[in-house]
Amino acid sequence: MTSIGGAEMVDWNLAVATAIRLVRPGPEVSRDEARAVVAELRRHARTSERHVREFTRMIPDGAAVADTPVLVVDRPGWVRANVAGFRELLAPLLGKMQERRAGTPGAAVLGAVGGKVTGVELGMLLSFLASRVLGQYETFAPLGRDLPGPPAGGGRLLLVAPNIVHVERELEVHPHDFRLWVCLHEETHRTQFTAVPWLRDHLEGEIQTFLGATEMDPVTILERLREAAQSFVGARPDSEHGDEGRSLVELVQTPEQREVLGRLTAVMSLLEGHADFVMDGVGPEVVPSVAEIREKFQQRRASGAGRLDAVLRKLLGLDAKLRQYRDGERFVRAVVGQVGMEGFNRVWTSPNTLPTKAEIARPADWVARVHRRGSEPSEGE
Repeated sequence: MTSIGGAEMVDWNLAVATAIRLVRPGPEVSRDEARAVVAELRRHARTSERHVREFTRMIPDGAAVADTPVLVVDRPGWVRANVAGFRELLAPLLGKMQERRAGTPGAAVLGAVGGKVTGVELGMLLSFLASRVLGQYETFAPLGRDLPGPPAGGGRLLLVAPNIVHVERELEVHPHDFRLWVCLHEETHRTQFTAVPWLRDHLEGEIQTFLGATEMDPVTILERLREAAQSFVGARPDSEHGDEGRSLVELVQTPEQREVLGRLTAVMSLLEGHADFVMDGVGPEVVPSVAEIREKFQQRRASGAGRLDAVLRKLLGLDAKLRQYRDGERFVRAVVGQVGMEGFNRVWTSPNTLPTKAEIARPADWVARVHRRGSEPSEGE
């Protein structure tokens, strides 16, 4: 691990300990109930694999793909997996910071203190997210005893059992249907990465480009943070333009990083929207109460859990993720409506056929570029 004078620049163990200490306890269930939930989620994951593959037609019959595992985890398990992923992704960036600080007087002391502060901050962030994530396809954490994966490397699907139980109780929906519905969404992400071998490396490359453009000058970063704080002091809740509508994450970026973020936003909108599209496409056939689940879940997704939750979502940029679901699903639905599922699947051919951020908003432009057709008005325009 990158360190200065023997002190880690990010105290990863402290991050894990902080998150686990602060994370909310899960819903009350008996040991037998917990075992039943885990077993059912594993069954639904296997069932979802078949449904998703048949609907998306991304993996031809008989084609060999990486056998990535499905892991049913609790909130601490989700925290540990994500810290492992962060640690892997941030290693090059922390290496650059080590080189810049190596000759600084007092670097060892600053590194030790800064590592602990950063570890606590990361732990606080993860404790907030750990009680909200229902599932995740984790692609970056290295293989380990608690995080198995394909021998050649790859991801694993995480289903966060206590969060799924919490939400199904909160929404008062049928547990069996809700668990299968969630698995359909998450299995779509698993299929995306197993059917498209270049996708993981492409995303990692974009993330490393983003991190590589980070400004290391603490004064510059402090100025950007001050601008961010000032913008939120006078922000209007209904504002959608200017700095008032941007998250803290966006406000501390360089111009180069914003360009990369635009490409990443387009890809994530595609992945999330595709998962929602598949979930709704398969749902009516296998989830009897899918209409009720969808309506209640959309209301929950849009409203958040309260004022503090809404503020944190805005500061962390999580509102942007909510837009990704909506905009991405609209893009997929419009493209499939114009060129069919096989025509849409050309999006997975190479990085060059991924939609741009502008094309997410105008699906007909993507169809015109990739299928060499004249631009036609897309649904919703």
